[in-house]
Amino acid sequence: MRVPLSWLREYVDLPATETGRDVQAKLVAAGLEVETVEQLGAGLKGPLVVGKVLTIEELEGFKKPIRFCTVDVGTANGTGEPQEIVCGARNFAVGDKVVVVLPGAVLPGDFAIAARKTYGKTSHGMICSGDELGMGDSTAMGGDGIIVLPPEHEAGTDAIELLELVDEVLDIAVTPDRGYCLSMRGVARETATAYGLPLRDPALLDVPAPNSFGYPVQISDPAGCDRFTARTVTGLRPDARSPLWLMRRLQKAGMRPISLAVDITNYVMLELGQPLHAYDRSRVQGAIGVRRAEQGEKLTTLDGAQRVLDAEDLVITDDRGPIGLAGVMGGANTEIADTVVAASDSFGEPDESQGTTDVVIEAAHFAPVAVARTARRHKLSSEAAKRFERGVDPQAASAAAQRTVDLLVLLAGGTAEAGVTEVIVPSAPHTISMPADHPDRVAGVTYGRETVVRRLQEVGCDVYGQDSLTVTVPSWRPDLAEINDLAEEVIRLEGYENLPSTLPRPPAGRGLTERQRLHRRVGRALAGAGYVEAPNYPFVSEQVFDQLGLDADDPNRRVVELVNPLSGEEPALRTTLLPGLLATLRRNDGRGSHDLALFETGLVFHPNSEETAQAATPPVDRRPTDEELAALDASLPEQPRHVAVVLTGAREQSGWWGKGRPSDWADAVESARTVAREAGAELIVQQGQYGPWHPGRCAELSVYLDGAEGADRAEDAEGAEGADGGRGGIVSVGYAGELHPRVIKAFGLPARTCAMELDLDLLAEAGEGSLRAPRISTFPVATQDVALVVDQDVPAAVVEAFLRDGAGELLEGIRLFDVFTGEQLGEGKKSLAYALRFRAADRTLTVEEASAARDAAVARAAEVTGAVLRGA
Repeated sequence: MRVPLSWLREYVDLPATETGRDVQAKLVAAGLEVETVEQLGAGLKGPLVVGKVLTIEELEGFKKPIRFCTVDVGTANGTGEPQEIVCGARNFAVGDKVVVVLPGAVLPGDFAIAARKTYGKTSHGMICSGDELGMGDSTAMGGDGIIVLPPEHEAGTDAIELLELVDEVLDIAVTPDRGYCLSMRGVARETATAYGLPLRDPALLDVPAPNSFGYPVQISDPAGCDRFTARTVTGLRPDARSPLWLMRRLQKAGMRPISLAVDITNYVMLELGQPLHAYDRSRVQGAIGVRRAEQGEKLTTLDGAQRVLDAEDLVITDDRGPIGLAGVMGGANTEIADTVVAASDSFGEPDESQGTTDVVIEAAHFAPVAVARTARRHKLSSEAAKRFERGVDPQAASAAAQRTVDLLVLLAGGTAEAGVTEVIVPSAPHTISMPADHPDRVAGVTYGRETVVRRLQEVGCDVYGQDSLTVTVPSWRPDLAEINDLAEEVIRLEGYENLPSTLPRPPAGRGLTERQRLHRRVGRALAGAGYVEAPNYPFVSEQVFDQLGLDADDPNRRVVELVNPLSGEEPALRTTLLPGLLATLRRNDGRGSHDLALFETGLVFHPNSEETAQAATPPVDRRPTDEELAALDASLPEQPRHVAVVLTGAREQSGWWGKGRPSDWADAVESARTVAREAGAELIVQQGQYGPWHPGRCAELSVYLDGAEGADRAEDAEGAEGADGGRGGIVSVGYAGELHPRVIKAFGLPARTCAMELDLDLLAEAGEGSLRAPRISTFPVATQDVALVVDQDVPAAVVEAFLRDGAGELLEGIRLFDVFTGEQLGEGKKSLAYALRFRAADRTLTVEEASAARDAAVARAAEVTGAVLRGA
C-alpha cells in the first residue's frame, strides 16, 4: 500500500515538522512494515509553470518530426513575451495547456534546464512529459508523451503546486492479518494512534436509509455475499474528466487513472478500503444477482479474456447471466463507456453514441475464502481481490457507496436517485471475554487495566467490565478472533521495544541427550582433524546403488519411498551417507578445490523389517493416547545415525617444512578411529570387502558388544566372528578404505578417492558412554606376555577383543608386539604375541592375581577363536 503523506494529513493533523521518515518510524514501532519512503520531486526546482501553446511550426529536413512552438507562460519568464521552445512530441495542438519548464530550473535527476540551440532554433525551456517530472504514466493527461492539462488552468500558474509534484510516499508491506491497512482510513487510524492524535474518519458520512425503490438486487448465496448496497446516479456528463488532484493521488498510490467513473471507485477503495464497481445502467438487463456459477459458464472480463467458470466461483449476474466475478473483476458487457464514440452505421452514415450517463454503484461484502479461491483459480490478482481475501469492513459498504455517489455528483454533474438498495444478512458482532490482566501475563509486563482498556478502545473495540473484560471487536478487524489477538494489540501499541529482554529459565534436569552429545563430539573431533562438514539432502535415486556397486540383495537397496518427493529423480530416502558426500566432493573438485576432506553426520532410513499398518492421523482436540503414539512410532522407518567421510588430494601439503603426502586408505581408517575414541569404543579393524570399496584396500570396522543382544547381532550378521553363547559378540559397524575404480568412474571422482562410513548408534552402544578422565594409579604395573597360536585367517584384532573381554577390570592396556609364522607352528597357523598390562587402583597386584587375569583372558580368546597358548 502506497500512502502519500499529503493525503494522510487530511485525516490526521500531524505536526508540520514531521517528515515521512518520522511517520515511518512511528508506524514501524506500531508493527507495520514500512519498507521505503519515496521522496517525490527530490531535487526539483522551478520555474515550472502552465503554458498555453500559441503557435506550432513544423521544421523540415530532419530525421524525425520537430516542432518549433511559441508558448504563453504569463509573467513567469519575467517579460510576459511568448516563450520559444523546440519540441519533438506531437500529442498537443495550438490552444492546449501544457507544462513548461523554464531556463534556470532543475528537473528530478539533477537535470538542469538552460537555453540552447538545437535544430537551427534556440529553445528557451522545455515542454514536459510525465516521465520527465517523475510522475510516471501520464496517459490520462493527454495521451502518451506531453502532459496536456485541462483548459481551465491559467497560463503562468505554478505547476509544481498544481500537479503536487513534491511529496513523500510511504510504501507499506501489508501482512495478511492487517487487511484494513490497505486503505488510507486504516493507515490513518494507526497513525493517529501512534501519535495520540484524533482521527477524522472518512467513513463517517450521512447515509440515507434503504428503501424499496432502489435498483433490484437478489442474493442467492448469502454465505458468499452477506451485504450488497446498490446506488444509482443519472445524468453524468460523458465528457467529464478526472480532476488533476484525483489523478495525482491515484498515481502516487500506484494506480493508473482511466476514466472519471472508474477513477472515483478506485479512489474510494483506496480511501475507505471497500472495493466498488460501477455498471453502465443501460447495459444491465434486469435485477442484479449474486450466485455461484454453473459449471462451464463463460464470462469475458474487463481485461478482454474469456473465462470458463467453475461451480465454486461467486458471480454477479443480470437476466442474461454472469456480468462479473464477485470481488475480483467486472465483465466487459457492462463496462463504463466514458467518451463519445464516432462510428458508422450499416448505411455508411456517421453515428454518434453517447458515453455512459447512468451508472449503478455496487458496494458489497463477499466471503474472503470464495474471492481468494476464484482469484487464484483464474490467476486474477486484482486490487479488489487483494482486499476482500484479507477481510473488508462490511459496515463500510454503505458509506463507500455514498462517497462514490457524492463524488460523481460533484465531478460529473450527475444526479443521485433517491432509491437505496441494501441487502443485509443479519449477524451479531464478535465479542471476546478476556481477563483484564491477560496482556500482562503474556508480555511479562504490568500494563494495568486502564492501559489495556485504553489501547483496545484506540483499536476500535468496545470494552466493558472490570476484572473480566467483554470486548466487542470492530467490524474492520476480522483478525481479532481470540484473547491472544487482543493481547497482541495492547503489546504492539505499548511498544515491542519496551518489552524487557529476559532469558527463559530451563527446568532442572534438562539438556542434551547422550546421543546429541556424542553427535557434537564427533563433529568437533573430525573438524579438528581437518575435515569440513558438508550436510546434504537425504534424498536419493535408486540408480545410485548401481553406481555404488551394491549387490542385488544388499539391504541398503531397500528404501523408503516418498509419497510426494521434491524431485521425481530422487524419490527415496537415503540408506547411506556416501551418495550426497561424493556428489559434494565431485562438485567442489570440478570448481578447482582438489585437496578435500569432507564429513557428514546424519540419519539414514531403513524400512521396518515387519510390515506395519498405516497409523491413523492423531487427533488435534486432545493429546494422543499411549497406544496411538506407539502405533505412530511403529509405522516409522528405522533411522540410525551414521557418520561418513570422503577425502581426496593432498592430506599433508608440501612446503619448506618438507614433502607432503596424498590421502590414502589409512587416513580413512584413522578417521574411524577418531570417531570411535569419542564414543569410548575399541574399534576392531580387519580386512573386508563391500560394494563401493576396493577389494584389496578395504577395512571392515567392528566393535565388541556385551550381552545377549551383542551375541544375537553377531550371529545375525553375515560372516560375523566370535558370537558366544549369549555373552557377547563382534558386530560390524562400517567400512573404510579406498573406493573401487568403477565407483570412482561412475561418480566422476578423482583417482584414489577414499571414504569411511560408520553406524554411530552401534558405536555408541559399544562405548562407555560419557568420556571420563583416566584413573592414575600410584601402584606399580604388572606385565604379562602371552603368545597365542591361531588359524591364519583369524584377525589379530578379534583375538585382542576377546583378550580384553576375558581379562576383566584389572587390564590397563594390551599391545600386539609380534606376529610369527613358520613350519614349527604347522600349516595355516600363526603366532600372535601380546603384552598385557595389569594394574589395580587400590593396591599392588600379586603375581597370582596378574597370572589369574592373564589366564582368564587366554581362556576367553581360546573359547571363541580356538587360540592355543604357544608352547603349551
